[in-house]
Parts: sequence; C-alpha cells; structure tokens
Amino acid sequence: MADAPVPPGRTPAVEAAIENELRLLDPEVRASPVLFGALLHPEFTEFGASGARWDRESIVKVLTAKPGPGDRPTTTSRMRGVQLADDVVHLTFDTDTNGRLVHRSSLWQRSGGGWLLWFHQGTPFTP
Repeated sequence: MADAPVPPGRTPAVEAAIENELRLLDPEVRASPVLFGALLHPEFTEFGASGARWDRESIVKVLTAKPGPGDRPTTTSRMRGVQLADDVVHLTFDTDTNGRLVHRSSLWQRSGGGWLLWFHQGTPFTP
C-alpha cells in the first residue's frame, strides 16, 4: 500500500505530530490515562492557559478526569507545523473548548518508534 501524499510544506514528521496532537484531543484518548500518557514524553512540561505549570503525571491526572456535563469536544483551527530538526517538530494552532479560545504551541520529539509531546503552552485569547 502506498503512502498518502503529503501536502506541500508538510514533512512526514509534521504529519505524525499533527496526528498525535489531534489524538490528544480525542475524547476516547482523553478518557484513558494509559492512551493519553502514551503520547507524552517522560520529561513533559506544560505552561497551561490557566497559568499553571504541569508535569506529565499531573496533566494526565487532570485531563483524563471525567468531562463535565455539557462539555463539547475541543475543536482546532489554524494547525501549522515546522520540522525544526530530524527529531523535533513545532506545532501551533488554536482551540475552542466550550467557547474558551486558546492559542497553543507544542514541541514534539521523536522517541523510539514514535513522536511524543515534550512541551506544550496555551495562551487564552479573545477574537
């Protein structure tokens, strides 16, 4: 089976990072500490939109908790990626979670056979 064509400007590494970033937002993955944690680098750090600093253990615990009633899935827009090195990809994108808009920046690192989220930052914004 042939690989799908890669859009212009997107390397296979950028495509893999985008795919994993979107998996992190998938409600099924967010409901599972095992699936969610499998996409995070052991040294993961996040500067959250709330201003909090998170490590791998704390973010897995918080983000895989049961969603609140009426919570809608997070939507993304303006997803862009740049391969900074053979094993590093930088993604930027915006999210909308129940009307809360956040600019996001993620660094993905190739580790073993896959891409793991090494760093993430979210900054709230208004349109």
